[in-house]
Amino acid sequence: MDTLQALEQRITDLEIKASFAEDTVEQLNQVVVRQQAQIDRLVKELVELRNQATAAAEPGGFRSLRDELPPHY
Repeated sequence: MDTLQALEQRITDLEIKASFAEDTVEQLNQVVVRQQAQIDRLVKELVELRNQATAAAEPGGFRSLRDELPPHY
């Protein structure tokens, strides 16, 4: 009888550990998803900034007077 109880306890312990591991994996997955969304936003912003810099560097390119305002306006 002790052997059966010991096996049941080991199985219960393993189920508890598996449950915690699943929770940890899910939390890590959520972090990865949020980080990927942030990376995607940053890449998009970088592309937009590069496009603005390229447009500003082109001779004769259209430049708005608003682009020339000092930052304190």
